Amino acid sequence: MKESFFKSQVIPLFLTVAVCVGLIGLLWVEIHALNVVTSSDIVLKVFWIDVVIGLTIYLKTSIDFVIYIGNLMSKNSGWKSRVAIEIGTALGNSAGTMAILLVWTFFKEIRWLLALMITLAALVLFKLAEGGLEHAKVEDALYPRWFKKMVSVFERILDRVNFFIAPVLKYILPDLRMKDGEPLRFWPLFALSFTIPFILGLDDFAGYVPLFSIINVFGFAIGVFSGHMILNIFLYISPSRTIRAVKNPVISFLGSVAFVGLGVWGLVEVARLIGI
Repeated sequence: MKESFFKSQVIPLFLTVAVCVGLIGLLWVEIHALNVVTSSDIVLKVFWIDVVIGLTIYLKTSIDFVIYIGNLMSKNSGWKSRVAIEIGTALGNSAGTMAILLVWTFFKEIRWLLALMITLAALVLFKLAEGGLEHAKVEDALYPRWFKKMVSVFERILDRVNFFIAPVLKYILPDLRMKDGEPLRFWPLFALSFTIPFILGLDDFAGYVPLFSIINVFGFAIGVFSGHMILNIFLYISPSRTIRAVKNPVISFLGSVAFVGLGVWGLVEVARLIGI
């Protein structure tokens, strides 16, 4: 039975915005509570430049996430499934972000722990960067030879780096491959939608920790939450077009460069923390 436009689009899109607003409010409550029990307060003012930075970085580094959620939506149709995916992914992404914010607030003075967290996040970023280059190579037929060569060289370098860190990453990165089978019911789908973004949210936001010395954390996190909302909106409107857009070779390559840049910056910050 065909669903009405109200059920198939209006309800999920409304929930997308409502959940984002609610999670920003929850983030404000978390930061306010942290400011009560810690000596150095996190600024609760919102600066648009911080929001834009968070939004831009999130959108540039979410290629695999978009493809995964797009495939999840295509295999689980219907407005109830969309609601489960929207709420699950939003809560998972925000929970990972808030967890890292909590750890960073209480343990940022414990240099070895912060250094370990940033190092693991940097290794994850390198692996995800290689995945972005795979998308760039698949659809680069119309691009100039120099672009293909640049992607190929960049990929070879990352492949050598990731070969050595693969034994560590297999315990950190979730499996983003979709398995064939029957569509999932609401709660199993919700749990799956929560788990993957939660792990990615942990990894990604930990990788952004070095940025916190120059930008406002609250505004940056709002940008991350808003970026997730925007991706979900476009995925609801047209999953195939959204996936095709993020798999564009130029966007994929720039996303990979952003991953590597953040990863290297993180390792430089680790060297500073441990006094190298």
